[in-house]
Formats: sequence, structure tokens, C-alpha cells
Amino acid sequence: MLKTDFDRVSLRTTYPFTIARETIHEIENMIVRIEDGVGNVGLGGAAPSRHYGETIDSVEAVLPELLSVVETVADPHNLQRIERMMHGVVRGHPSAKVAISSALNDLAAKRAELPLYRFWGLDAEASLTSSFTIAIDTTERMIEKTEEAVQAGYPILKIKLGTDRDREIIDAVRSAAPEATIRVDANEAWTPRQAVAMIRVLADYDVEFVEQPLPAEQYDALKFVYDRSVLPIALDESCVTLTDIPRIADRADIANLKLMKCSTLQEAHRMIHAARAHGLEVMLGCMIESNVSIAAAAHLAPLLDYADLDGSLLLEDDPYEGVDLTGGYIDLKNADRAGTGARLN
Repeated sequence: MLKTDFDRVSLRTTYPFTIARETIHEIENMIVRIEDGVGNVGLGGAAPSRHYGETIDSVEAVLPELLSVVETVADPHNLQRIERMMHGVVRGHPSAKVAISSALNDLAAKRAELPLYRFWGLDAEASLTSSFTIAIDTTERMIEKTEEAVQAGYPILKIKLGTDRDREIIDAVRSAAPEATIRVDANEAWTPRQAVAMIRVLADYDVEFVEQPLPAEQYDALKFVYDRSVLPIALDESCVTLTDIPRIADRADIANLKLMKCSTLQEAHRMIHAARAHGLEVMLGCMIESNVSIAAAAHLAPLLDYADLDGSLLLEDDPYEGVDLTGGYIDLKNADRAGTGARLN
């Protein structure tokens, strides 16, 4: 028998988090708990996004029906049946489902007394370093945030663009972090010709790659930009579900997945392998999320080429801790707690 419950947690960002389409000061995550009756508790988190049609209220509304599936199956190791039945009772709502999936994987690995990456048979030596995001702000504040990130030991920075002063920003950030690896995310803000021109500018600043230069559904325009880009292109908003992988394969170099888009950890595995089969590299990103969610994502690091799992690092305070991300490095070698490693501070 499995016992389930869930609760909201409010999280404030250290600084206002601004991208091309919104500013976030505070968000709510939903924390799911699944207990097996013999002392093991699995934790999972939902960080819903209105951009993908979810809110914290919609998550709260569907969780009772989804968790009734878990209680009916009553076996945290039968992930396939639970996934199939969840899709049968509720369409969509990927963040609600991945919270349950993460909690089940956490619980199953705890019952096996293994960290989740070992439960999956992955290699901690193949882990990697996450980027740290510098959100849109005044140029002066972005310089300050960049200097703070460098001083804190983050070697990879993800710079949010999509303003009328993008050239000024990238020039200032590169001057403040001359040795850092820099990635750029426009969050759908550019036009095709603007993207091509801006990417040429970014190449002069030794930018590693550019993420989502155009609106998600502009597939013909994305092809236009991809064919003319002098830098690799990563797609995030255009890559939501498994069926999007072949659609973006000739329009991108990198598929950016997020657990909150995937719906289950099993689906995340499938999307990673599908991306590889289509010749794409793979990045795993995140929303602004508690360590409960980030911890589950971190265990996928050995399967990735790039990670952008700084959601909990951007928070003023988080009641949960997870995998150590000091300096952005996803330290699975010392993730010796069973399960995902997420727990209350």
C-alpha cells in the first residue's frame, strides 16, 4: 500500500528574474510525497509554467486523480503501468505528472538503497557542469550579477537576451567574465533576420551556442536561421514533447529538454535517446524550481551534453536540499544518499 499527499511551497528569487516575455519575483511549486508504509518516502516537485498551459491551481486540481492511480497500482517499481494509467485519466499536465514520476523514482531507488543514477545504471564520472543564468536587467546590474557569479565559481554563464540593447549587454558581460563559457538564450524574442545578424555578433564574443532565437512555431523561419547561423542552435520552446524531436532535427544542433515538459522521467529518457537518434546533442534545462525537482533532473546528467539546472540556485531560500551543485558542477560522485537526495533542510 502506498500513501500519497502533496503541498504547495512558495519560493522567492534572489533577484527579479526577467526574460524576454516575463519577470518572476516569487513562484509556487507543488511537492508530492509518496510513502511505502515501511519508512521510505519519495519526493517530487512540480514547477508549472503558464507558457505550457499549467498553473499551480491546475496542478492542485489534477493531482488527486493522478495520485489515485499510484495508490491503485500500489507498486513504485511498476512505473510503466502508472505512467500509462496517468495518461489515461488526465491529458497533458506534464509538471503534475513529473512530480509523481520523480517521487516514484525516488521511492523505488530508496527501496533499493541506491542513489537514483546508480538505480538507472549511469556513470557518475560522466557528469557535467550546469550553466548559471544571468537574467535581463539594467546593463549595470547584469555586470554586477556576472561578477558575482564568476566570484562564486560558476564557469558557464547563460545570458538572457531579447532586448533593444543586446549588443551592449553581451559586450558588457564578456568584459566582466573574459574566461567564462557563455551561452545565450533569446526566449523567442528575435525576428529571423535579426537573429542571423545577432548571431554573427555573438560569435565575435566567443559565445558557445544560442538558444531559441525565434518563436516556437515558426519552423520555416527556424530553418532559415539554422541554415545561416555561424553558431550552434539549441531549441527549447520548440521542443516540448517526444514528437517534436524529429520536427526540430534539421533546425537545431541541440534539443533542450525540461522535466516539466516531459511528463515523466521515463519520457525524459525516451526523449534523450530520440534526440541522439536524430543526430542532436542534448541539454536538460529547468524552470525556477526547488531542489526537490532539480535533484531528480541532476541524476540524468551522465546522459547529457549540456545542463542548465540552476533553478534552485536562483532562489533566495529553499526549504529543501538536493544534489550538490557548488560552482555548477553536478556532483553525483558524492550523491551517496539513496534516491534523488532531495530532503528538507
